[in-house]
Amino acid sequence: MRKPELDLILTSMLEAFNGISDILFSVGRPLQVEAFGELKEVNLHPDLQSLTSHQTETIALNIIGFNRRLLREYLTMGSCDCSYAVNDRARFRVNIFRQKGNFGIVMRKSQSEIPTLAAMGLSPIFHKIALEKNGLVLVTGATGSGKTTTLAAVLNEINENKAVHVVTLEDPIEFVHPHKKATFSQRELGQDYDDFPNGLRAALRQAPKVILVGEMRDRRTVEIALTAAETGHLVLSTLHTIDAGQSINRILGMFDNAEEAQIRQRLSDTLRYIVSQRLAPKQGGNGRVLLTEVMGSNLRVREAISLGENENRSFYDIIDSNYSFGWTTFDQSIMRAYEADMLSEETALLYATRKGKMTQTIDGIKKQRGLLEDKASGLRLDVPEPAKAPPAPKILGTA
Repeated sequence: MRKPELDLILTSMLEAFNGISDILFSVGRPLQVEAFGELKEVNLHPDLQSLTSHQTETIALNIIGFNRRLLREYLTMGSCDCSYAVNDRARFRVNIFRQKGNFGIVMRKSQSEIPTLAAMGLSPIFHKIALEKNGLVLVTGATGSGKTTTLAAVLNEINENKAVHVVTLEDPIEFVHPHKKATFSQRELGQDYDDFPNGLRAALRQAPKVILVGEMRDRRTVEIALTAAETGHLVLSTLHTIDAGQSINRILGMFDNAEEAQIRQRLSDTLRYIVSQRLAPKQGGNGRVLLTEVMGSNLRVREAISLGENENRSFYDIIDSNYSFGWTTFDQSIMRAYEADMLSEETALLYATRKGKMTQTIDGIKKQRGLLEDKASGLRLDVPEPAKAPPAPKILGTA
């Protein structure tokens, strides 16, 4: 197989369904794509009902090409990350990995257009995030929850309004930002720098005002990112965590217990926002809904970071009480989506953080809409029936 043949296969797979986010090649399985969060088989001519080890290896080696670094990473670490482009048609973020001694390939499709805050329907608080001068902003969520897309929209907002130097450290580059008001220096792991800590350390000498770090992967990266945030830079990055509390704990878990108090204090001083994301299936099955949790920084948040959560001090309650400032919990985001008929009741309860409270909220919405009937309690009160009045006497007419 040559590159033109692989490009033809990828192009045909992209045209098979709407809403495709990933392409998968796995031994023993047919060609597959993920569309709106669900795996679907793709039938091409000639039909491939089951990929062989040789076929997946050929595809992987075509993607890797003659890149010795990627081959070395695959052989020594069991996987490697790279990018792949099909002419001007599509660009992919690729992970090639070893499974059961065979090659496995997952290709995440990147958007060709730079996303905007308005097009994504993000709340006005994201404009405030883009206005920050310094500190740390984290966007968290599971793989495929749209973290990179959200950060690209924030960077685009900065690009539209600020004349600053932006340095990005990515693995790989997914969105190529044009120079507008800002000047972008986008660097890709493996081609432009060897690892995130070294790339981030070098970025501090490149006179940036904004630094994007693709992912907080290890302690060294976190240490340098905190230092950059403390010295007047705005640092944007991602974590694979599900909410604000877990994000704080993940960072603390990278350090020794003896360092915890110091890291808590540094985090409380530098953290500006934590945005957590989830993608839920849209009602009707056509697409997905972005659910967000947004936590900013105030005295209560800094106290919770410095001292930790307890029964009277939780990030959930702090976010919930600051709803008027644009902060939002996942449950509030779910409630708005449910009221707009974008989520089913089952999905809303499945993704809710506090399911009991969400059940009460949904019941209240259904009552307002007249969809919830009062259910009989099953109890019966024996009350004697009132005596019936005797029938009125008939009046007979006279002759």
